Amino acid sequence: MSELQALLQRVAEPGEATRKQKVLSVADCPHRLLLEQVADKWSVLLMAALCDGPMRFNEIRRSLEGITQKSLTQSLRRLERNGIVARRVIDTSPVAVEYSITPLGQSLKQPFQALYGWTVDYLPEVEEARARFDAKKDG
Repeated sequence: MSELQALLQRVAEPGEATRKQKVLSVADCPHRLLLEQVADKWSVLLMAALCDGPMRFNEIRRSLEGITQKSLTQSLRRLERNGIVARRVIDTSPVAVEYSITPLGQSLKQPFQALYGWTVDYLPEVEEARARFDAKKDG
């Protein structure tokens, strides 16, 4: 069992052993860095934007409200480095760059759909929990 699988199992089934174990560092759990890179806010939204097909940089930026040019560039580079997104230079005047999801990136579609489905199913409960927390904090 990998370190990540063990961690996820402990999260799913917390117990006495979980409370006594140290926090896993990147050195102890090399999967953690990859998980952080593919599951951050902009990466998930970028993958959703690219799901319907290749897009140019400015198309992506317009489709993701609130993302800065710097954040978009950094996220695309991270995803490209990890083999999740492909970058293609189009030899036009002016030169254009197009991004698409690689076959490896396509393998994330099902887990991301499951995560999105969870947000749809449980948003009402999350909103209730937020309201209870905020009322307790304010009161």
